[in-house]
Amino acid sequence: MSHPAHHEPAILQGRRRVRYLKLIALFKIAKGVLLLVLGVSLLFLNARTRWTDAISDWTADEILLEHSKAVHFLLNKLQAVLAGGALRATGFLALFYTAVLFTEGIGVYLQQRWAELLMIFATGALIPIEVRHIWHRPGLVGVLILLANCFIVWFLYRVLKRDKTKPHASQRRELVETR
Repeated sequence: MSHPAHHEPAILQGRRRVRYLKLIALFKIAKGVLLLVLGVSLLFLNARTRWTDAISDWTADEILLEHSKAVHFLLNKLQAVLAGGALRATGFLALFYTAVLFTEGIGVYLQQRWAELLMIFATGALIPIEVRHIWHRPGLVGVLILLANCFIVWFLYRVLKRDKTKPHASQRRELVETR
């Protein structure tokens, strides 16, 4: 007889739970791949000033820079950022977070409890930043990312809570005679 107060959502039961864990893991791994590409490109482009100058010149030609002082100012600021190394630091930060995402994703895919805990803390730590971002720059993509991360934290918390309260099979003790 089941108790209504202790009803477990269907997504936390059996194969569905494993399926959602694997989907979350693949989502984190995909985010890691995107960040890896971003980090490598930031580091690679930052080291190639000739390329950044060519991109800047092409952009100036495409948007008719000589007719806009505001665009000229913004492009000069962008070149200052590129020359100042801010993108290099961002590239290294992206690569570090890539390592965290890959660790979380692979660990959760393999259903490791430590990886689920890591994902709860790492994803939960980003939620206030995402709320602040949405507050200052509201948008559908930001809201969807926030909802996805809130779901991930809730789901993994419930999985860990369920696994903790689930009775473990006690091991049978054997008496062994020693001489």
